Amino acid sequence: MKARYFATSLLLGSILFTACSSDNNRPVAPEGKVKLESITVAPKIAGRIAAIFVNEGQAVSKGDTLAIIDVPEIAAKLEQANGAILSAEGQFSLAQNGATGDQLMQIQSQLDAAEAQLVYAEQSFQRMENMFNDSLVPAQKYDEVKSKYIAAKAQVNAIKAKQKEITRGTRPETIRSAKGQVERAMGARNEVLIAASERYIIAPADMIIESITLKAGELATPGYTLFNGYDSAHPYFRFTIGEKNINAYPLGTAVTVIVPNTDKKIKGKIAMVKQLPRYADNTSTAPNRAIGESFYELKVLPDNAAEATGLYNNSSVLLDK
Repeated sequence: MKARYFATSLLLGSILFTACSSDNNRPVAPEGKVKLESITVAPKIAGRIAAIFVNEGQAVSKGDTLAIIDVPEIAAKLEQANGAILSAEGQFSLAQNGATGDQLMQIQSQLDAAEAQLVYAEQSFQRMENMFNDSLVPAQKYDEVKSKYIAAKAQVNAIKAKQKEITRGTRPETIRSAKGQVERAMGARNEVLIAASERYIIAPADMIIESITLKAGELATPGYTLFNGYDSAHPYFRFTIGEKNINAYPLGTAVTVIVPNTDKKIKGKIAMVKQLPRYADNTSTAPNRAIGESFYELKVLPDNAAEATGLYNNSSVLLDK
């Protein structure tokens, strides 16, 4: 009886060993992961969240408005920019048109008064000069009258030069400077308008919202991530292959990606083969890979991205050539 039981045990052990050996020798399809490029959306300006229009897990399209930021200072800065433009345009118009008729009359009146003063100063100087030559007045008095005469002549010349400048028109340099002030003011207003447009947080691509970091009323700062998500329009597959098998997957090879527990098979091509960093070579715990073995990353792009729609990021897939 014991001999029969022992023989039966040996037979069962032999069958199990054969089955296990058969399973170990059977080639195993490389396992990989579905990858979706991560996208972060952050504002360029600071302000409080006025409204959020999406929810976590929602699929949005490129150009959709995700949120609005309230920035009260923008309205005040826009008023300042508009005022600067009006002032600069006034100066530019004045430089282009030159002096008005009233300004020309004013400068002519100043010239007439200066010439009258010059006539009086000249006559006084002539009389004083005759008296000085006859030694009737001291030198101090003569010098005073002469100084007034020279000043009156200089005043007439100055007003004549001013009148000539106004009549000839504004210098081209002054006109260009005034025009530059207008363009500078308009640039400042455009800067404010651009900042105003940045109040709207727009989806940069078709994406799935994974998380929302702030709520309405909270303060958002420039560069702080408001939305995290995945690019749903460009999925790909990532596989890790050991150096013993990497030569079986040359770049550009057509492959089939199998989604476990479904009937879905997605055709694609190997778009990139990249060796992983050395630290990955020495930390593998895979039973079929030796310590020190180099590993390579395969990036497989589906021929039709729509076939990968609905797959979750980091879900497992199998590679079949």
